[in-house]
Amino acid sequence: MAARLVQHCCRRFLGASTSAPLATPASLLAPAPKTVIARALPQAALTSLHTSSLCWQTDKLSFQNKVRSRVPKQSEVRELIESASSPEDLLYVSQQRSLNGDQVATLIIQLSRLAAEKKLEVESIRQDSRFQQMLIVLDSELSQVWNGSFLPLLKSLSFLGLHRNDKVVRLVKHELRWRLRRLNFRHVASLAEFVAVSEKEEKQNELLSDLVKQLELRWTEIEDTKTVVALMMMVGHLSETLMDRLEDKALELAEQFSIEDIRKVALALALQNRRSVPLLRAISYHLVQKHFVLTTSILVDLAFAYGKLNFHQTQVFQKIASDLQTGMSKMTSGDVVRCVKSFSYLKWLSLPLFEAVSLYTLDNADKFSLVQLCNIILSFARLNFQPSQGESFYSMVHEKLGGKLDSLDLHLLVDLVWSLCVLQQAKPPYLQSVLAPQFCSHFLGDQLPRAHNYRLKLVHINAAARLECPGYPGPFLLPEALSAAEPPGDQKATPLQSSLQEALNEVAGDKANRRFGVHTVYGLQLAAEVVLNSEGQLLPIEDFTAPYLLQAEGTKPLPPGSWRIAFLTWEFPNFSSRSKDLLGRFALARRHVQAAGFLVVDVPYYEFLELKSSWQRAAYLRDKMNKAVGEEMAK
Repeated sequence: MAARLVQHCCRRFLGASTSAPLATPASLLAPAPKTVIARALPQAALTSLHTSSLCWQTDKLSFQNKVRSRVPKQSEVRELIESASSPEDLLYVSQQRSLNGDQVATLIIQLSRLAAEKKLEVESIRQDSRFQQMLIVLDSELSQVWNGSFLPLLKSLSFLGLHRNDKVVRLVKHELRWRLRRLNFRHVASLAEFVAVSEKEEKQNELLSDLVKQLELRWTEIEDTKTVVALMMMVGHLSETLMDRLEDKALELAEQFSIEDIRKVALALALQNRRSVPLLRAISYHLVQKHFVLTTSILVDLAFAYGKLNFHQTQVFQKIASDLQTGMSKMTSGDVVRCVKSFSYLKWLSLPLFEAVSLYTLDNADKFSLVQLCNIILSFARLNFQPSQGESFYSMVHEKLGGKLDSLDLHLLVDLVWSLCVLQQAKPPYLQSVLAPQFCSHFLGDQLPRAHNYRLKLVHINAAARLECPGYPGPFLLPEALSAAEPPGDQKATPLQSSLQEALNEVAGDKANRRFGVHTVYGLQLAAEVVLNSEGQLLPIEDFTAPYLLQAEGTKPLPPGSWRIAFLTWEFPNFSSRSKDLLGRFALARRHVQAAGFLVVDVPYYEFLELKSSWQRAAYLRDKMNKAVGEEMAK
C-alpha cells in the first residue's frame, strides 16, 4: 500500500515539473492559430505521460531490488553453511539470515556433522535459543525440504539428542510417510536401515511398516549387492515376504558378491534361522571357486553360520578347517571357542584342527575363562574327540575346574559333567555335585522339553557312576528320577528299526524269545534284546530277572554260559559327518550297554538297509550274533 502511494506522489510531482518548462516559450504564450494550439497540446500531454511512466518503471525496479536484497540467495546461504568451521558459525548464520525450511535442514545436517567431528556436547547446542528457532522454522516450512535431505536430517536430529517422540521428529517422519512414493529406492532402503536400527525397540513403528511395504513392492529396483546385503541384515527379519524376495535377489547377484558380502549374507541367514539351500549353495560355490583372502574373523563367522544352519558343504569345511589350523596361533581364545563349537554342531571332526585346538588350549590355559573351557570340553565330547596329549590336557582341565563348579549355571554344570562322562574323565566330586537330591530337584518338576533332556543326562551320569566308577560312594538318583527320564511311549519306529524287528522275528521264531524297544534304568533304549544259551539256542526272555529294566520282570537267574545280546541300531544322525565314528552320546550309550553285561550287536544303517531281502537280513543278524559270542569267548 505504501509503495503504491509513493509511486502515485512521484508521478504527480514529476508530471507537474515536466509540464512547466514546456509552457514557458513565447510561442506558446502568444495567440496562435487553432491548428497550432491543437498540435501543441497533445504533444505536451504526451511528453508528460511518457516522463511519468518512465519514472514509475524506475521506481518499481528500485523497490524490487530493495526487497530482493533482504532474502539471501540459495547459493550464498549454502556457501556460508559449507564454509562454517564451528557450530557457533552455523548458529550465527541462522541468526543473521532469514532462512527457509530447506536451508534450515541443510544447516542442521552440517551442525551435527561438525559436532560429531569435534566431539562436542550436543546438550548445549540443543538448548541454544537459535537452534530452537531453527526447529520452529523447520516445523512451519517442512514441506520445502528436498527429498534427499530427509534421511540425513532425521539422523542429525537423532544425533543432536532429540527424542523420537519430539514434535519435530514426529513431523519429519509424518512428512516422510507422505513422500515415500516419491523417494527413489536408494533413499527408501537407506531410510529403512536407519529406522530399523535406531528404533528397533519400538513395537509399533508406522514409518518402518510403510518402508517395509515399499520395499516389498519395489524390490526389483535393487541393482547392487550392497543394498541387498544391507537390507537382508537390517530389515529382512521384519517381513517374511521381503526376506523371500531379498533371497531371490541375492541369488541373482551372488556372482558379484565380495567375501564381505558372503560373510554378511551367511550371518543374516544364520541369525534369522533361514536355511535357504539355493542361496547357501551359491555362496558356497563362489567361496570355493574364487580365491578370496579369508581373515580369521571371516572364517569363524562362516563356520558359525554353517553350523547354525546345519548346512554341510565338504569343500568349504575343508578350506575353513585348513585355514583356521594354519592361523591358530594368531587367534584369540574367543575365536577358538566359537570355531570348535561351530564344527561340533556340524558334527564335522577335523582331527588336525581339533588337535591344534587342544594344544592351543593347553599352551594358553590362562587366557580361557571357565565358561570357555567348559564349551571346549562340550565340543570335544559331542564329537567324542580324545586329544593326543590327553593326560596333560585333562590334568589342566581338572586343575582349572577344581573348587569352581558352584559358580557355574545349573544347566552348564550338567552339560559339563555329562561331557566328562563321555570322555571318561568324570571324578567323584563332579558326579556328587549333580547327583545330589537337592540339585536334581531343580529338574524333576519342570515339564519343558529342555528339562526332559537334562533329566536324561542326569540318568546317563548316574549310569556312568554305577557302571564306570566302581569306587564312587554316592549319592545316586532316586527311582522316581529314573522313571521321569523315560521317553513318551508314542514314538514311531524308524525304517531301520522296523526292518530289524521283521528280520529278528524270523530269527527268533517265537515272540517270547525277543523283546523290542527296551527302556533301561541307564537312560538307554535297546532296539531289541535276546538271550542265547551255551548251545546257541534262544531262550524265553521274560522268564529271567532283568535288573536293568525300570519295572522288574521274571524271577529266574540267567543260566550259566548264557549271554544277553543287545541290538543297537545306528541311524545316519548318530555318526560324525562323512565318517563311521559314533558321536559322543552314542559312544557313551554303547559303552554303558557293554558295562551292564550285554553283548552288543551293532546294526548300522549303511549296512543293514543295503540288504534287500528278509533272508539276507536274518542271515546278517545270525552272523553278527555268532561273531559277538565268539569274540567274548576268545577273551
